[in-house]
Amino acid sequence: MIDIAATRAQFPALRREVGDHQASYLDGPGGSQVPISVIQAMDRVLSDGVSNLTPLFAAGRAAIRATNQARRAVADLLGAASPDAIVFGQNMTSLTFAFSRAIARTWSAGDHIIVTALDHDANRTPWVLAAEDRGVQVTEVPFDTETFTLDPQSVADAITPRTRLVAVTYASNALGTLVDVSAITTAAHAAGALVYVDAVHYAPHGLIDVGAIGCDFLAVSAYKFFGPHTGMVYGRPELLESLDAYKVRPSPASGPAKWETGTQSFESLAGVSAAVDYLSSLGEGETRRVKLAAGYAAIGEHERMLGARFLDGVSAIDRIQLYGISTMDGRVPTFTIDVAGMSARDVAAHLGKQGIFVWDGHYYAVGVMESLGLFGSGGLVRIGFLHYTSVDEVDRLLEALSTL
Repeated sequence: MIDIAATRAQFPALRREVGDHQASYLDGPGGSQVPISVIQAMDRVLSDGVSNLTPLFAAGRAAIRATNQARRAVADLLGAASPDAIVFGQNMTSLTFAFSRAIARTWSAGDHIIVTALDHDANRTPWVLAAEDRGVQVTEVPFDTETFTLDPQSVADAITPRTRLVAVTYASNALGTLVDVSAITTAAHAAGALVYVDAVHYAPHGLIDVGAIGCDFLAVSAYKFFGPHTGMVYGRPELLESLDAYKVRPSPASGPAKWETGTQSFESLAGVSAAVDYLSSLGEGETRRVKLAAGYAAIGEHERMLGARFLDGVSAIDRIQLYGISTMDGRVPTFTIDVAGMSARDVAAHLGKQGIFVWDGHYYAVGVMESLGLFGSGGLVRIGFLHYTSVDEVDRLLEALSTL
């Protein structure tokens, strides 16, 4: 169970005020706030002094230590068998572009890849551009705009003997819909295709197990799970070794470092480790992975309660239309709404003046908004809860929406 008062006390940003209002960060889908332990970990690296990777002096050894610790932490977070399966980069988008270029070198004209309309554009455009470069066919699988779900069978039906890759999201950053990525992976592997999972939006809400999913690659970003702006990709070690990375000549020829262009942000890597440790502190157990599982169970319980409260309240407001699953089954607590007679931008601005931070537009979920026929009309208002969101904040939001 989440101790909401103790949890919120660890996040300095939650003390922000906007005029006479307490700030309410309900824009978690666009990025989470960070606990003091993450801030201190990053400050410690910068204050103590850090150099580039070298075992020859103390500051260089500190950089090696920060890198190794972060790989182990993320391996625990994702259920990876080895830290060598974890690659770091500036963000998920830049890493996906890098992997799309490398993987596309294995494709031939006439091959085929699959993307879905439910995905964030960062897990669509890199693959589409790579396919165009190689003369490869692209199929975009639609989602059901009535149920707001993606049927794994619809993806399986699109797979052909020439399919080389399936790119799919774990959870929609626009609608909150969960996707059965394990079923899609099974179908793709039966045809010999690789699977690249975008788990950026799922990572703050639920425990990820790349072994259970069976996927070949899985991407997350620490700024979504209470850390700094650093992206990371899990890759099956044999694929990380066999694929040719776009890199400079002096870079390592093997291991995850061959995929990490340039010098990494060592202070951010320390923050990544601290963010994983923060999540594990929410649970109990003998290992970090066990603690993470318990912590995520507590997060899920709290978020389901908040989400159910919001869905029940918003359904009673006549002027508001919800786009998404109307219960907490099969979704995370990310909600998109339309307010009759007001643009998404005006709603977000009005709430912002009251210290309620929400997002408007398409949030890079271009395929979602195109499918709903809303891309050219300003999109929707997006609201997202995280484990530090309180019941009072949900009630305050509902009150503000009812008086628009």
